[in-house]
Amino acid sequence: MSYKVGDVFYLSLDATITKATAGATTAQLDLSAYINPIPAKGRGSGLAIYKVHYDVSPSTTGGEGMDVSEAGAFRGGLVAGAGLGNNATGVVTPTGVQQPSAGNALTVYGFDYYGPASCAANASPPAAPLQTTYLEPSTEVPYIVVRDNVVWFLKV
Repeated sequence: MSYKVGDVFYLSLDATITKATAGATTAQLDLSAYINPIPAKGRGSGLAIYKVHYDVSPSTTGGEGMDVSEAGAFRGGLVAGAGLGNNATGVVTPTGVQQPSAGNALTVYGFDYYGPASCAANASPPAAPLQTTYLEPSTEVPYIVVRDNVVWFLKV
């Protein structure tokens, strides 16, 4: 797929998992300014997503690495058109196509995260965090979003 470097830009959002809680956390990114699925004339346009990057940090600024004693685990991902908005942990209960999974055609990116202490008991040296990506777009095969939003989803 070809593209012009001048047409490439980066979008970002963040979400916080509230400590010692369970459930889903969501952060929504409005894409309506970039999407035109049903134009009056010509072809519709979507937003091509080639890559997704994320980091997990115990701080709100993202500037710290995970503590070796962190045993938390969660599933995360980016879902097109879920329309869940921004929600604190445990406030929303996504169902069906609102959740990331390899079987969901609206999943742009999906991963599982396991804190260092949940990876190996008594490891020496201590285990590193385990992050497994089970679905992702690529530079050869991007995900074309034709919905007006994407939702960053995290579920403890």
